[in-house]
Amino acid sequence: ANLLHKQCCQAIAGPKRILIVYTLHAGERNVSELARHLNLPQSTVSRHLKELLNRGMVSGRREGSAVIYSLTDERIIEALDIMRQVLADNLRRRAKLLAIVS
Repeated sequence: ANLLHKQCCQAIAGPKRILIVYTLHAGERNVSELARHLNLPQSTVSRHLKELLNRGMVSGRREGSAVIYSLTDERIIEALDIMRQVLADNLRRRAKLLAIVS
């Protein structure tokens, strides 16, 4: 279970992968659409999608010559949102401490 948890966290550890996940949360897209929307090279998006696919975070289905990607589980977004809340709270606490010390 710990190894699976580690792999899951590694899959969404990079900021570009997080952007891809949030973009797919808004709707299915192919790699060209993702690259255009995120203003990233298609090769970069493809590399990150491969990692997300390998870790089971996204799935792809063929539609003609394109592969359409989508999230496999919306709870990925819930987990990312919770982490953002934890980080924001942590930053607020640190800012308060710095204000007290300064």
